[in-house]
Amino acid sequence: MTTSLSRPDVHPRLDLPYLHDLLHPRRPLWTPQELRSLTSTVASELTTPLLEILEFGQEQRWWARLALTEGVELWLLSWAQDQGTAPHDHGGASGSFTVLLGELREDYRYPGGPVRSATRATGDTVAFGRGRAHQVRNLGAIGAASVHAYSPPLLPTTEYASLTEYTAVPEPRKDS
Repeated sequence: MTTSLSRPDVHPRLDLPYLHDLLHPRRPLWTPQELRSLTSTVASELTTPLLEILEFGQEQRWWARLALTEGVELWLLSWAQDQGTAPHDHGGASGSFTVLLGELREDYRYPGGPVRSATRATGDTVAFGRGRAHQVRNLGAIGAASVHAYSPPLLPTTEYASLTEYTAVPEPRKDS
């Protein structure tokens, strides 16, 4: 899918000048550090409007795309107790996420490395380059929420039965 946006596509409840200023619509690719700054800033500075959008689904995880430009996509995800992802990569995209509410467990791996685990609490931000796969879960007793960004946007992910199956960094790819 080719993205051609002269203006950012922004969630109607977040169509705020401040968010538009953060999105840099002409930036073609974002570094992990730039993605870290974006998710951290959005989570800390736009908390109230994010909480007004946020929903929790008991049957499946809930998500809403917050913004899309040619260089980045921004998402809000919720995680009810015991909800999580399968192990996956991001199709060759760099990424970042910031925990908005609650606590998330992340298991992650770089090709050739061990599977590592970390607990990410409210306010924690993680940024990564294209060579990382992970699994994210809410093991806490209360709902959690997180803000995610990926660059380049709209790349399909690959799921794995286990993180140990992740052995090579994918080249950025688009669906045909």
